[in-house]
Amino acid sequence: MSLTKSAQFLELAKKSRHPLILLPPHPNRDGLATSIALAHYLTGIGSAPTLAAIGIEKKLTELAFLPCPSVVVESLSGSRDFVLSFNTEHNPILDVRTEKVDHELRIYLTPEHGTIDPRDFSFILAKYKFDLVITIGVPDKESLGSIYEAHPDIFYEVPIINIDYHGSNEQFGQVNLVEVTASSVAEIIATLLREIGEEFLEDAVAEALLAGLMAATDSFQKKTTTPRALELASYLMGRGADQQKIVKHLYKTQPLHLLKLWGRIMSNIRSHDTLSLITATVTIEDLVQSRSSITDLPTVLEKIRGNYAGANTFALFYLEGKEQTKLFLKSNQEGLFEKIAPHFPGHIITDETFQATVKLSPESTEALLVEKLD
Repeated sequence: MSLTKSAQFLELAKKSRHPLILLPPHPNRDGLATSIALAHYLTGIGSAPTLAAIGIEKKLTELAFLPCPSVVVESLSGSRDFVLSFNTEHNPILDVRTEKVDHELRIYLTPEHGTIDPRDFSFILAKYKFDLVITIGVPDKESLGSIYEAHPDIFYEVPIINIDYHGSNEQFGQVNLVEVTASSVAEIIATLLREIGEEFLEDAVAEALLAGLMAATDSFQKKTTTPRALELASYLMGRGADQQKIVKHLYKTQPLHLLKLWGRIMSNIRSHDTLSLITATVTIEDLVQSRSSITDLPTVLEKIRGNYAGANTFALFYLEGKEQTKLFLKSNQEGLFEKIAPHFPGHIITDETFQATVKLSPESTEALLVEKLD
């Protein structure tokens, strides 16, 4: 009889000593809070997890009220050894020493007999120090950006648990916990951990999962909020999660730079009523004057969506360079991303946001989007 997915997860997690938790670049608060919860859970069962994503250190400041995992990195440098191997069957090595000379590291070997035969020397790759990869909210490996580009081998040498709720997920893991009916990855993990046992579902784990649920559902106000999410929220509060503290930190302490950027963009809003579309153009001056960065745009776009109940689709156009525009798109319309995807090659979907780089001006990019939505 085959194991259930939750049993497969538990089996791999218990065997792992050094699991790696990966998120998309600049992860959203649902994914980040969930990964924090999972890191604390894995620590509780005896593992030493590493949490990794591009831009994660800045994003962690948004969840500073949650206890941070011990190891958080933005790249996987130093995660794999390279081995210089010498066959000593016929000529033992008596001594090894190293020396740094300018930009060189020299290795000195003292053989027992004469010189070392070059044929006795080999250069091999050791295994990664990670023995399990857990991806959170990653629809495909390429969505991990430079982490995947620099270390593609890890996805073929190490078992993968793939956790996501997007229909576009490519099911690339050995264990795929992909539930398209879930409201969030927090909902998937909370359900999973409750199923496999409450022994290590301590206060820190429960609070991080509740923060993820609340961030993903806008404190249970979004239409995507499921009955299971509400039931899980009650359960997690019973396990020690402080809802009032989470509300205070998630919704009552907006960074000043974000409020400034939001205000500047709102002054440039355009409405396409026949398409239920809201658009705005963002300039480098908007970012400079508000002391913001391009990574703040998905967050502002979500705030705009929350202020226009009559619209279904929301887009920002940012001029990255001469005749090159970055498109950020959110939508309440099911299947819209799939509809426009063929017209925007190289797009990615992260933080529930469709992102694409287009070799057009913002005005031309907006005209293209309007044409494809019509």
